[in-house]
Amino acid sequence: MSKARDLIGVAWTGLMARKVRTFMILLGPMIGVASMLGAVGLTESAKGALQVQLAKLGTNLIIAQAGGSFGSQNPTLPGDAVSRVDAVSSVISAAATTNLSGVVSLPVLGAADYYTAFPVPVRAADDNLPSVLQVPILDGRWLDRADSRLHLLSVVLGSGIAKQYGYLPGEIRTIRLNNTNFGVVGVLGPVPLDPTLDNAAFVPQWAARHYFGTNGQPNELYVRTKSGTTEATAADLPTAISLGGPDQVSTQVPSNVLAAQAQANKTLQKVALLAGLLVLTVGGLGIANVMSISVIQRSAEIGIRRAVGHSRSKIATQFLLESLFVGLLGGAIGVLIGIGAVYLVSSVEHWVVEIGYGQIPIWMGLALLVAVIAGLYPSIKAARLEPLETLRLG
Repeated sequence: MSKARDLIGVAWTGLMARKVRTFMILLGPMIGVASMLGAVGLTESAKGALQVQLAKLGTNLIIAQAGGSFGSQNPTLPGDAVSRVDAVSSVISAAATTNLSGVVSLPVLGAADYYTAFPVPVRAADDNLPSVLQVPILDGRWLDRADSRLHLLSVVLGSGIAKQYGYLPGEIRTIRLNNTNFGVVGVLGPVPLDPTLDNAAFVPQWAARHYFGTNGQPNELYVRTKSGTTEATAADLPTAISLGGPDQVSTQVPSNVLAAQAQANKTLQKVALLAGLLVLTVGGLGIANVMSISVIQRSAEIGIRRAVGHSRSKIATQFLLESLFVGLLGGAIGVLIGIGAVYLVSSVEHWVVEIGYGQIPIWMGLALLVAVIAGLYPSIKAARLEPLETLRLG
């Protein structure tokens, strides 16, 4: 026992001789480290997915909505709102939509009761809306000038409503808008920056005027700006659209919502880290408790070793090494569990895996620190046992 290797071997053997007890005291460091690593990894992976999404979608989209003048029930923007916006030097492109009220969209006959109670939004839209949104067409085509010139009754479905209607790619399908049949010519891809568009049906502006009684004035604009000018442009658009008139215009930058979501994830990360530290602390109390009981259970072993000349320091070191092994082994398993959880959840949610491998030594160090501190009292207690006292205990 004079060599450190022998002392380590005895400590490891003592730990492995009681596997169930060892597993129970490993749970604290395991869960604590896994929680902290998972908290950081999952929130960073979610944030990474948001950053990739923002990079793909761009942060330069603005939505301008009509606020109306006082007493107005159906606020609209000026008919030439798009040309007014295009005159702003920082604007790249703009497209208008009009929310059509009182229009009931029916995918099949006999569904009137349901879709009257839960109406599908119907919008009149410009030809260039997908290019402004930078969203692909999943099937078919978008509305174009030929629809207006030839007076075609065309409709494009949002991706969500297409799924709800059971639309199949390439299918020849008509839907009823009020009492008029419209032919489905395409499906718009998902719009992450404005998910309300996913569950809408889109018709040409001329059809809205001739079949649904609109005056051709939009109530919502989608504006794509030059990079780095989004916030300034959003502040200028209300004046550019209303020209100082009574019409009220509100603007929002939808990418800011995703950025705020990333910030919320950081708050959740801090809460989860605190929870992991709490679990680690409780686990340390469990280590101290179980190791103290182990000292009593192994009193005969301690007495024999003391009787044959082993010093108090060696007895204390053995039990302290057992606590150290618990922290090391529990922390290592916790790291593996945490990494596995991050990869599993990220694959399910289609996130970009982000694991702070540089922080792993910190979590391992915390687990070791808690385990060593928890093992101090049992180690001192074991070292103070006298050979004759062990006869009384065991």
